[in-house]
Amino acid sequence: MNATPRHIPVMLDEVVAALAPAAGEQAIDGTFGAGGYAAALLAADASVTGFDRDPDAVADAAPMLEEFAGRLSLVEAPFSQIGERIAPASIDALVLDIGVSSMQIDQAERGFSFQKDGPLDMRMAQSGMSAADAVNRLSVADLTRIIGILGEERHAGRVARAIDKARADGPIDTTGHLAEIVEKAVGRRPQDRIHPATRTFQGLRIFVNDELRELARALFAAESVLKPGGRLAVVTFHSLEDRIVKRFFQDRTGGTGGSRHLPEVAMRQPTFVIEGKAVIKASEAEAERNPRARSAKLRAGTRTGAETGPEDMALFGLPDLPWPAMQTETGRPRP
Repeated sequence: MNATPRHIPVMLDEVVAALAPAAGEQAIDGTFGAGGYAAALLAADASVTGFDRDPDAVADAAPMLEEFAGRLSLVEAPFSQIGERIAPASIDALVLDIGVSSMQIDQAERGFSFQKDGPLDMRMAQSGMSAADAVNRLSVADLTRIIGILGEERHAGRVARAIDKARADGPIDTTGHLAEIVEKAVGRRPQDRIHPATRTFQGLRIFVNDELRELARALFAAESVLKPGGRLAVVTFHSLEDRIVKRFFQDRTGGTGGSRHLPEVAMRQPTFVIEGKAVIKASEAEAERNPRARSAKLRAGTRTGAETGPEDMALFGLPDLPWPAMQTETGRPRP
């Protein structure tokens, strides 16, 4: 079998340089997808454990698992569970590529994109609350905040009210239907570079998959499983994700930005050091080849021997939203 992945992951060269994988090392690809980063780590003769909560990604990895039997394993779980599945201080390199994969976007039946009409789903794990559940059941106030905060849509109130009016006539259950509602509510000018529904879809996807809290938990988990000298590399694609990673590294390197709820932060020893630039962007050449890379940012750090810091979610300043997982955690039923 040819081990070449179905697509080249964003900033592959920069990620490999930051992780510096070596023969015999233990690595984690926390967002396995099509196995692009894992393939690069395996090419350096490292052993890799991949994590992915998408059962399709796990099933599709069968040929790669067979080829690299003994050096590649795959866990069907979100990367927030890395700390529950991997022994502390046992990993040399860990990479996270945040957001939806190109394979998920390309499958109309997954409902991540309005380019092709399909069920309004968007669930990476294919379980739990769907985007259709959120759109048809949440209040106008909640939809406004989800679309406005997570989608960064300045017309969020207008979009939420349009959704509320449309769902009174029947459920909104396809991507095409929702895109049409948003386009009518927001309007579209000839000079607009992106479809008017893009931000609404982004907000719903981040909400349904609990992406920001998942990322925050994954950063704490990475700190726990990395050995002293272990490397962490995180690729993000929009400001909400990058802000979380930035705050984590600022707090863990002893920089500014720590939570006001953690008065002992100045007394803790740094758990990471940053070597080189704090943030790296994709090259112009890569952005031209792959439009998805245009907004990509890479932040990386090296684990010190200091004890792990407190896992306080207040560090990240996450928005107060009715996250699907929180409804289960607090005992309230899902919508």
